[in-house]
Amino acid sequence: MDTTVVITSLIVLIALLLIVGAPLKPMQFLAQGSVKLVIGVLFLFFFNVFGASIGLHIPINVFTAIIAGFLGLPGLASLTALHIFVLA
Repeated sequence: MDTTVVITSLIVLIALLLIVGAPLKPMQFLAQGSVKLVIGVLFLFFFNVFGASIGLHIPINVFTAIIAGFLGLPGLASLTALHIFVLA
């Protein structure tokens, strides 16, 4: 595709969304999911920083971030239990 066609299509799509408005429910769902995913990554990061002193490390990937983000601290505890009892 030509670059001008792609840029023109994006501008038309953005203008259409600004005029008509984006559907509210799916955007809220995506925003809440994204926020929870970021919170999960932060939980895992700080756990790995403090857990390094006692030899614990949980890899940060999409699966573990979703568990830690959507379940919160109980999810982080379950990931830790899996790491201690199953993987070690």
